Amino acid sequence: MRAILIIARKEITDGLRNRWVLGATLLISGLGFALAFLGSAPSGQLDVKPLAVIVVSLSSLTIFLMPLIALLISYDAIVGEIERGCMLLLLTYPVTKGQILLGKFLGHTGILAIATMVGYGAAGAAAAMGGDADAQSWMAFANLIISSILLGCTFLALAYWVSASVRERSTAAGIAIGIWFAMVVIYDLMLMGLLIGTKGWIDDKVFPYLLLANPADIYRLLNLTAFDNIRSFS
Repeated sequence: MRAILIIARKEITDGLRNRWVLGATLLISGLGFALAFLGSAPSGQLDVKPLAVIVVSLSSLTIFLMPLIALLISYDAIVGEIERGCMLLLLTYPVTKGQILLGKFLGHTGILAIATMVGYGAAGAAAAMGGDADAQSWMAFANLIISSILLGCTFLALAYWVSASVRERSTAAGIAIGIWFAMVVIYDLMLMGLLIGTKGWIDDKVFPYLLLANPADIYRLLNLTAFDNIRSFS
């Protein structure tokens, strides 16, 4: 267990020194602040809490942003170490391949958790200063943070699978971008095409299960339908 934690700590330290990770955190924070301060306009007209507006808006952004961040920080987690010769050196130490993989995965999860909590925490702090949020909105906001981290972990796992299956970093990067495009953009368009092409038949038969086959859609359903005030606004 100690070896796993050491590897995880190294991944977090390296990630925090990465300017790209810092830029992603600042981007999330900036978007959160913008939604917190600009979200009062629609909430005033529609009689919903500003925090509910933030949750709905951040959910829509996270579906695109979090999977991309997760894939880009981890697509070379294995193949990159092999290309640089670091994996061979690492295996000379008394650690197993499983410990290396788990340590790296926990480290990348920690990076995503830090970026999410700092970025979305800024939006929550801005909403708290307004003082106009009910308990259900705060529960939805906590659900947003936790599910965003879990969504990132799902795409981290996909990136690790890709990284262990190819021999070049460039190939891993291309496949990672393809996975993001297919699951975040193309998948829903395909479902829409199926609905139109089958004239509604698939809606009653298998459509709900097709939604649950995509982690991005699970995330969307979880955050936009789990709470009454969020569901009515979204």
